[in-house]
Amino acid sequence: MIYLYRFITWCAYPLLLLLLWRRATKGKELKERLSERRGRTNTSRPAKKLIWVHAASVGEAQSALILINQISAQNPAIHFLVTTGTVTSATLMGKRLPDNATHQFYPLDHPLWVKRFLDHWKPELVLWMESELWPNMLTEMKTRNIPAILVNARLSDRSYSRWEKLKNTARQILDAFALTLTQTPEDERRFETLGAQNVITTDNIKYSAHALPYAEVPFEDLRNAVGARPFWLFASTHAGEEEMAQRVHLNLKERFPDLLTIIVPRHPERRVDIEHALKIMGAEIVLRGPEHHTPASNCDIYAADTLGELGLFYRLAPIAVIGRSFSDDGGGGHNPIEAAQLDCAVLTGPNVQFQQEIFDEMTKAGAAKQVVSESELSKELTLLLQNNDELTKRQEAARKFAKNKSDVIKVVMKQLTPFLKEPS
Repeated sequence: MIYLYRFITWCAYPLLLLLLWRRATKGKELKERLSERRGRTNTSRPAKKLIWVHAASVGEAQSALILINQISAQNPAIHFLVTTGTVTSATLMGKRLPDNATHQFYPLDHPLWVKRFLDHWKPELVLWMESELWPNMLTEMKTRNIPAILVNARLSDRSYSRWEKLKNTARQILDAFALTLTQTPEDERRFETLGAQNVITTDNIKYSAHALPYAEVPFEDLRNAVGARPFWLFASTHAGEEEMAQRVHLNLKERFPDLLTIIVPRHPERRVDIEHALKIMGAEIVLRGPEHHTPASNCDIYAADTLGELGLFYRLAPIAVIGRSFSDDGGGGHNPIEAAQLDCAVLTGPNVQFQQEIFDEMTKAGAAKQVVSESELSKELTLLLQNNDELTKRQEAARKFAKNKSDVIKVVMKQLTPFLKEPS
């Protein structure tokens, strides 16, 4: 099956070029860096030990940052190559990577581009975050005897069902990893069933993240602008959730006339579509924008269409609804730990399949509440906005849960340490 995949990707060369061009025209690729998607770069390889960390998108990138910072503290001479596949994650890495790290876009999985990438960077160790498995790259890594570890590994029900039908292929791909560190015992069982070797459960590395950063001056500006108004935050929203937030807002406004709803879209480049959709419904909208506008007293919906400021809004908000749990794409959820660390009462919609284990644990501990419908969300928000004792109880439970889980990185590092030793 891998040989067939390899043949198909060889033949797909012109189609992959067309795909990159179309993505660039839609803003999903950076035109000036398209060559990186073909394994080319103008960046020289540092003349020191280089660890390659691959993190597909924003969620994995945030986990990667935790790992990079911890390894750097113990091994300051190491340089990191960090690859991601989305513009948003590249922007995040540009802001938050340490000086001993270089970001590149991950090359598409064409045999020629994969070889070109590895020929240039020559990583001495690969840390592959979570579960995005590319056959050509992983097979080539195995052929070159590059040691690799799958970190924070997980398999959703859908992914596991798909790979279970291709067990021989899965085994060959997973054979690239000398060690697999999973998020849950169920993930461990699934990876072992598919043929992974040396599988160990370490829990989810996201629990060990530092609290998201924020800037003091913008925080004070926002806090002064919001004042004593009741408000709630809908964080990391996707298509369909902004309109839902506005419907909930209009419903709650009958009880809370001075209510403010803050939306932080996961992809700020959707700002034009978001503004258009919300204005149709008649509420007063303010976009934060690069000028960092603050909400006026008559503002209903404040849309924070900026990058890297989610920590600012989690610090500001008493209540956070986690996005991509009601979205038009079927959902999947986003990381709720970031909100819990910053004293938010955490709410989520029904579709959190990509974060299910985290939400299950948080719900059991009283650190998060899952609602199944728009009307139920309105009821929960009403309760928290008018009952300060209940709000405080939820905030404290979330903060305590996050603190109790913060040592996961120590367990991960214990497993990684033998692979991080300098070669003789």
